[in-house]
Amino acid sequence: MLVEIPELDVILGVILAFVVGVLGLYAYFKMRPYIKTKEVFDATQVERLEYYERQLIDMKIRLDAIEIQGVEQKGGDPSQELKQILEELVKTQAQKEPAVVGNKDKVVPEKTLSQPDTTNITLVAPIDCVLHLITNKSMTSRDIQITLQKSREHTSRLMKKMFEDGYVQRNTQSKPYTYSITEKGLAKVKQIQVNPIAS
Repeated sequence: MLVEIPELDVILGVILAFVVGVLGLYAYFKMRPYIKTKEVFDATQVERLEYYERQLIDMKIRLDAIEIQGVEQKGGDPSQELKQILEELVKTQAQKEPAVVGNKDKVVPEKTLSQPDTTNITLVAPIDCVLHLITNKSMTSRDIQITLQKSREHTSRLMKKMFEDGYVQRNTQSKPYTYSITEKGLAKVKQIQVNPIAS
């Protein structure tokens, strides 16, 4: 079997082309740091996109919480509704108790009743609020944290206590865990609706 050997010019041409290619690649990689090119990958853009994505997720959770609570968006002052609730509570309390004990001729002015001291009043306990939130829909601890506007640690302790007391049940099949209301929790919600001032 005869093997034909190429001519010397062909062999030298292939070797020369290989050496020129290697030297060209070497020169390119040595000069590349000094050549200014527009980078396609920008780390600050990725961080910014992740930040906006987190903000959108938080807004979505808050909107879901508002829908669950059945609160409608109003254009007025948000504290106005709280003031009206306080006035109604004070009026109902004033009707149940006599204005002044002992002296029936003396009447407490209406101005005193309409502006109560609200420094130490807690209208809704966190447990009651969470039970109302999860009555119709299971929620994660993060959803509850954002709705209550409390710290992660506070929310975790609250949910652990409610779980131990039997008000909620924890679904460990999903990550993160979701919480739903139990029969004991539903009974507490009904009790709150029947007698809101006592709770």
